[in-house]
Amino acid sequence: MSMHFTILGRVDTMARPLRLPLAGGEVRAGFPSPADDYIEVELDLIAHLIKHPSATFFLRAKGTSMEGDGIKDNALLIVDRSINPQPGHIVIMSVDGELTCKKLSIMGSRPYLVASNPEFKPLPLTGHDCHNWGVATHSIQPLAPGFTV
Repeated sequence: MSMHFTILGRVDTMARPLRLPLAGGEVRAGFPSPADDYIEVELDLIAHLIKHPSATFFLRAKGTSMEGDGIKDNALLIVDRSINPQPGHIVIMSVDGELTCKKLSIMGSRPYLVASNPEFKPLPLTGHDCHNWGVATHSIQPLAPGFTV
């Protein structure tokens, strides 16, 4: 299945909100506009990224099977256990005792887990011992070299 995880922990539901500045305007790939150089509001990233704190946990992804969906090796995944997995969701599932991260799909009338890297074959769920751990709602990874999340 070739994607491994490190379980990092749960959301601290008692933590005070951490509000960070959110700049107004848009990010452009060309020259920046001086008119956009102001702070519009403050944003609590936990409240913005996590809808069900008591059902949410963090995992560190290891592997390349989901790179096509933006989940790179060493990405931090936010996983919500309260979401009922539907086809098209990226799920964390235990298959025969091994955790994997793949997109839930229906092929014909059978459920499969499908990698977004074409080097990996779809995995039929029929005939395997499967337990859903949750739906991955966000993937966070650094863009600058030398940074980690």
